[in-house]
Amino acid sequence: MIVKKNLSLKTIYEFTGHHLYWLTAWMLLVTTLYYFTHWKLMTLPWLPLSLIGIAVAFYVGFKNSQSYSRLWEARIIWGAIVNNSRKLATMSKNFQSDNPTADVSEEIRKQIIFRHIAWLYQLREQLLEPTPWEHVSLGGLVGYFNRKRRERYFSLYKKELDEIRERVYLSEEEKTSLQHFNNKATQLLDRQTKAVQQLYQSGAINLIQQEKIQDTLNNFYDEQGKAERIKRFPFPRKYASFSFVFVCIFIFLLPFGILGEFVKLGDEFLWLSIPVGVIVGWIYVAMEIIGDYSENPFQGLHNDIPMLSISRTIEIDMLQMMGEKDLPKPIQSKGDILL
Repeated sequence: MIVKKNLSLKTIYEFTGHHLYWLTAWMLLVTTLYYFTHWKLMTLPWLPLSLIGIAVAFYVGFKNSQSYSRLWEARIIWGAIVNNSRKLATMSKNFQSDNPTADVSEEIRKQIIFRHIAWLYQLREQLLEPTPWEHVSLGGLVGYFNRKRRERYFSLYKKELDEIRERVYLSEEEKTSLQHFNNKATQLLDRQTKAVQQLYQSGAINLIQQEKIQDTLNNFYDEQGKAERIKRFPFPRKYASFSFVFVCIFIFLLPFGILGEFVKLGDEFLWLSIPVGVIVGWIYVAMEIIGDYSENPFQGLHNDIPMLSISRTIEIDMLQMMGEKDLPKPIQSKGDILL
């Protein structure tokens, strides 16, 4: 997640600047060809081109709106995880039956908290696994640059990621037993239910309290499922692909339409069609790219939900509720990026 209020020119250039080269080359090629040939067939009337531009703008706007909805829904999901995690911590710590008799109840309560923290980081790890339609999985230069970009972001947080691996929230026996499962996060939630049942059977909590804790655990199943739906169900590829095709068609025709307008002003104004065309084309390309990257909020790039930071916030809150003194530090943004 980008945390800077206003993007710098450097950031904008890193995101879309490479498109300026081919846009300039295309506008220059068409303008130069017309300058030496004066073929009237190379000029298009502005009205049909403007109609195409308006239609493309509406289509790209619709796509961006839907892409943002996916991004915002992902943030809502993790916001619900934050709230329910705090509920789980306070209930696990404070719920007591009228006649508690279990000597092991405190240890089980602590295990519930620790296992939930492990679940948070496990869920994050699973959501970051690349899918075929994400930018980090693409071939060619686009995929290569995005993989390098993701590696660079992760390297900025190497210290924090190493610290997560070093902190022990699960026993070695439990870690080993999880290796046999495809969805480890789901198995951790299943074991939470078993631990809550142990609290009830030992008399540490009553039936109503057990039901409330279990309802909170069920909410985690719901939120995990919602996040997995966004991760595993891509933005409809026809919407995404045709948006890209329409922008390409518009940019292909753009210099011919702009030429027709500047020719009316005289040959000395002909070369102004190049910067004007580059600016207009770049705006459409930028709109397309913003929507394209926003549709995948769990791919480890700059538009992602900051799952690492959110998980660390929850971890600190839950450990403090349990009276732990060895607390990790909150995640701070680095390079204006918060993971």
